[in-house]
Amino acid sequence: MNTKAKLLGAVALVAVTLPGHAVADTADKRIALSNNYAGNSWRQAMLESWAKVGDKAVEDGLVASADAFTTSENQATEQAAQIQNMILQGYDAIVVNAASPTALNGAIKEACDAGITVVSFDGIVTEPCAWRIAVDFKEMGRQQVEYLAGRLPDGGNLLEIRGLAGVFVDDEIHAGIEQGVSEFPKFKIVGSVHGDWAQDVAQKAVAGVLPSLPEIVGVVTQGGDGYGAAQAIKAAGRDTPIIVMGNRQDEMKWWAEARDENGYETLSLSIAPGVGTLAFWVAQQVLDGAEVPKDLTVPFLKVTQETLDETLAATPAGSVANVEYSQEDAKSVIAAAN
Repeated sequence: MNTKAKLLGAVALVAVTLPGHAVADTADKRIALSNNYAGNSWRQAMLESWAKVGDKAVEDGLVASADAFTTSENQATEQAAQIQNMILQGYDAIVVNAASPTALNGAIKEACDAGITVVSFDGIVTEPCAWRIAVDFKEMGRQQVEYLAGRLPDGGNLLEIRGLAGVFVDDEIHAGIEQGVSEFPKFKIVGSVHGDWAQDVAQKAVAGVLPSLPEIVGVVTQGGDGYGAAQAIKAAGRDTPIIVMGNRQDEMKWWAEARDENGYETLSLSIAPGVGTLAFWVAQQVLDGAEVPKDLTVPFLKVTQETLDETLAATPAGSVANVEYSQEDAKSVIAAAN
């Protein structure tokens, strides 16, 4: 079974034709992506997936355009201005990976009031007029601690590497990790740094905090930071703890090499960058007249010791384990939610 089938199967999705709805030709509809950040491999893979699927949809005559725009800084004010620009340019739908769950709400409402469909994903927004596509990031954080509890019944000290400060995803994963520690109180967070979901930033941040930390048995992460953490810990001459990974190719390559060398074992989990393509198709389906619930949930992509080799082989160097969604996949997700 391929990775996408596993993802869809994880929420018991089946390919179902949507209930009859008035079909509106979307061949002349223009969809834009508003992205707040592109400074790590996950975001780069997300943009590549968007371009691949969007360009094909344009080529097939399903939409008129599928443009992508990324702000130069991870600032909500800049992204709000970008969205207002898209309103002026007359896009029919705007797909948003948001810098903040709340700070963009004014611009999102302006778009909705102008008759524009807005679909947020990954970094979702709270404005009621927008659609939201997310994984249960809080559960993703909690499961990391649950996994460590299964491996380390005596508990111990943990280092937490967080993502981009102020972003919905960072807050939710952090809340899940805190919940996990409350459920498994033998663990204690003794240090926390922001790695910005980028291995170079994480490596520098971990290197800076390690001298002040006692022995750590585990590292809980958010993605893009596991390899950097491993390098910083090695450079400090410390024993390698169990580092939960985030599906990046460099992390999985390091993990596979450590496994072959000394039996190293861990877990890796993250949202697939291709969720942006699901958001694209959801926007297209809304424009097409489908009845789509405002909140859609997709499972996160998990890599285990058993699936490591298969996933690593399918992940290009410098990229992230990924799946891309088709129009039929979007219809299945919508049908399951209805």
